[in-house]
Amino acid sequence: MIDFERILAIARRQYRLVLAGALGGLVLGMLYVLTAVPVYTASADIFIDKGAPQVMSEYSEPTALLQDEVQMLSQVEVLKSTNLAEAVARRLKLDQNEAFMSASPSLVGRLVGGVKSLIAFVPSLFWSPEIDDTNETDRIAAAAAILARNVAVERVGRTYVLSISYKAGTPVLAQQIAQGYAEAYLDDQLEAKYDATKRAGSWLQDRIAELQKQSFDADLAVEKFRTENNLIATNGQLVSEQQLTGVSAQLVTAKAETAQAKARYDQIRQLIDSGRTDAVVNDALVSSTINNLREQYLSASRREAEISAKLGSTHIQAVRLRDQMAEYERLIFAELGRIADSYQNAYKVALSREQSLEANLTQSLAVSADANTTQVRLRELERQAEAFKTLYESFLKRYQETIQQQSFPVTQARIITRAEAPTAPSAPKKPLMLALFMMLGVGAGAGAGAWREFRDRFFRVADQIGRETGLEFLGYLPLVRPGEGDVGKATAAAPLMAGTGLWAPGAIAAYGRDHPMSSFAETLRNTRIAADVSLANETTKVIGVVSCLPSEGKSTTASNLAMLLSTPERRTLLIDADLRNPGLTRSLAVRPQTGLIEALLDGNGDAKPHLLWDASGQLAVLPAVMRQRVSHSSELLSSASMGALMNAVRPHFHYVLVDLPPLGAIVDAKAFAHRVDAFVFVVEWGRTARHVVRSILRDNPSVRAKCLGIILTKSDSSKMKLYRAYGSSEFYASRYEAYYQN
Repeated sequence: MIDFERILAIARRQYRLVLAGALGGLVLGMLYVLTAVPVYTASADIFIDKGAPQVMSEYSEPTALLQDEVQMLSQVEVLKSTNLAEAVARRLKLDQNEAFMSASPSLVGRLVGGVKSLIAFVPSLFWSPEIDDTNETDRIAAAAAILARNVAVERVGRTYVLSISYKAGTPVLAQQIAQGYAEAYLDDQLEAKYDATKRAGSWLQDRIAELQKQSFDADLAVEKFRTENNLIATNGQLVSEQQLTGVSAQLVTAKAETAQAKARYDQIRQLIDSGRTDAVVNDALVSSTINNLREQYLSASRREAEISAKLGSTHIQAVRLRDQMAEYERLIFAELGRIADSYQNAYKVALSREQSLEANLTQSLAVSADANTTQVRLRELERQAEAFKTLYESFLKRYQETIQQQSFPVTQARIITRAEAPTAPSAPKKPLMLALFMMLGVGAGAGAGAWREFRDRFFRVADQIGRETGLEFLGYLPLVRPGEGDVGKATAAAPLMAGTGLWAPGAIAAYGRDHPMSSFAETLRNTRIAADVSLANETTKVIGVVSCLPSEGKSTTASNLAMLLSTPERRTLLIDADLRNPGLTRSLAVRPQTGLIEALLDGNGDAKPHLLWDASGQLAVLPAVMRQRVSHSSELLSSASMGALMNAVRPHFHYVLVDLPPLGAIVDAKAFAHRVDAFVFVVEWGRTARHVVRSILRDNPSVRAKCLGIILTKSDSSKMKLYRAYGSSEFYASRYEAYYQN
């Protein structure tokens, strides 16, 4: 889904670069238009007439007939070919036209010519090849190269019309060359067709003589083979093949009769074996004996059933009837047995006939095996003879057509529009070129702006903090430059403000004190609320101020936050623990003689002799006085003396604010992390890369777990409004200006 809000925000940020690109493109376009040489274009049209009548059409070869798009495109390439360009150069004697040979129709052409001249000049510094400028072949080739660069050929839509256009420095020259191309193409088509038919005729004549001899030899080989192998045939078929065909047909019929006889015998045999008197076969129905016996059997069966029902199954009459039924059944199966014997005899006769035919077939196959093998060779010879005969007749007919056509070469191409001298230059089109250059400039500016956006990997707005780090955003600290503080008001109210006496009025380190109603101070108040809420159960809140890189405003944030935390009810201690670069100590108005190092070296944890107090008595600073470089600063911060010092100051202060070194490449903050209740993370707006912040937080889980949030320092309000999005806090920032006095 397209994010239009983001696109509009990018446009707001980069529109100056796009405008600069458009202006630069417009200037370049004007320079090009002013320096470009006018170019004139003349054109001629050639029509490939498929329906035109032809001389000797019955003998004409349709080689010039273009039937599809591929053929039309092929003719376009013919018109662009070097051979045709050389023909035009010779026709118009362009190699002798100095104006044509030295013409450079555009600024780009002159630049290209200059580069080529330079390339040609460099080898001459090392050797001097002999060049004959009077060589006609070289001059024709040079003229053809110029023609090929400036000619354009295209098909008009889906028609059979080819449009030839040529660009030159003068109207007359453009007209002459365009017309010359059209006429040279017609001559080339006629010449090509004549040469093709002439070459085809010579080749066909040699080929016909060869085919005539091959056809005669093939027919002679067929007859000789028949005689040598005694291959007698009637009606186009050998006698052995006719015999084999008859025996095969009889064998198929015999096999069918055998199968039928066996099926009848198997059926009646199965009936006899099953002992069923109610089963029926065809011959049983025909037999009158079986029918009479079955009727008597059924009549006795009915009477036996009636007597058994009336007098019982043991009655003497019922017993006698059952004996009669058994006798009838025996007689029926005896008759069926005789029928089965006749079926068996018929099956044996059919099987014997089938075996006899199979023996005859085997004999016939043996007799005709040699004949078949010989016939294969005969058929191969006959096919070869027929192929040679067909080729001979085809080539002979083709040769006659070619001889006729050679005398009447025709082409279907004709000129339908002659080239005329143009009345106005075709290039450069000034409005179009200006618009094109401007669009190129806009594209270049947009590309540069997109690259800048792609390379912008810094924190700009609050949403990026939560999305990239998962931490809370505490606010912006606007960029403050030295001298921006209200010194007069600060001096008048100095006795009532925390930090008075420690920092001079107007100092950046005391900006929040001098501007208590500013957005700068509001961000610090938000940080204090976050600390009070997160550390509500802590009597003394130890807060560390850290950053990723040096010079991100960490010490300035720490000093201003310390002054904001200091109230008549709450004391605050500010410790400069950046022992390698104590920027906080350097920002003080006084120059201390002792500090954190001395307090740690004392070993008793007593920091009171080294504290600097402000005029209000609510803010104390424990500076870091560095008389030489300390290589073991991390050991000092994690030492037992430091633990004793922190335990000693906790009962006397509500807030202990510790200015720690950057986390990027120094381990001091990590060594001190276990003594801190919470961290405030400082990131410079628009300067510190997001991936650096993510990697440092990932590598320092103890710091991240205690982090209250992130403050973006040195934010530029004039640029920050370009990154606002609809609905974000930055979008409504202007509505809060009445609440601040920056």
